Amino acid sequence: MRHNIKEKKPMDKAAVAMILCFSVVALASVFTVKSSLDKINLSDNTDISVPQNDESKDRSVTKRVPTVDSQDNSQSNVQKENTGNPSGSSAWTAPVDGLITLEYSTELPIYSKTLNQYMVHNGVDIAAPLDARVQAAAAGTVVETGKDDRLGYTVKINHGNGFITTYSNLSDKILVESGDVVKKGDIIGGIGNTSLFESSEDSHLHFEMQKDGNLVNPADYIKF
Repeated sequence: MRHNIKEKKPMDKAAVAMILCFSVVALASVFTVKSSLDKINLSDNTDISVPQNDESKDRSVTKRVPTVDSQDNSQSNVQKENTGNPSGSSAWTAPVDGLITLEYSTELPIYSKTLNQYMVHNGVDIAAPLDARVQAAAAGTVVETGKDDRLGYTVKINHGNGFITTYSNLSDKILVESGDVVKKGDIIGGIGNTSLFESSEDSHLHFEMQKDGNLVNPADYIKF
């Protein structure tokens, strides 16, 4: 039995040695495979990161275009339109079709049928039937709407270059508001009978014009 034991010991050593060799080879294989997998993952991550970077770059470059305020833009166009020839007849149109029944007169008093007295007249009265459409005499911005104690429902438009027009004796159906931008010929309201100081006159539009804060004769600028 002792002889048999001595013979088995060398065999056990050889088996252990083989097992160790296999273990080393297996570990080397594992490290090799793991290294390859890491390289593959790194390559995949690199490919994925490129479109992400491009996308973020596009997002940073793309910016929302600010909306330009239409009123400011229109006012700029109004100024350009009137700057070329602000006093020329081409920039203006009659606010209503009709004949002048009462002239502009700020120096020589004119007789008023309603008040039964002579008084100055700051604008022109243009004959027109009730509810006839009244239009903007030129492009501009509405600066005032409401009822005047003397002249009834009124609209004022600033045309730039110091020009302001006033439309009075309108009906209560005014079609514009303060801040509205209008073009030449846009309808702003209709003829009414709301002027207390001119209530006895025939149906008409009372129309005034200012230049640099001073009243001027509308007939000097507009062909009626």
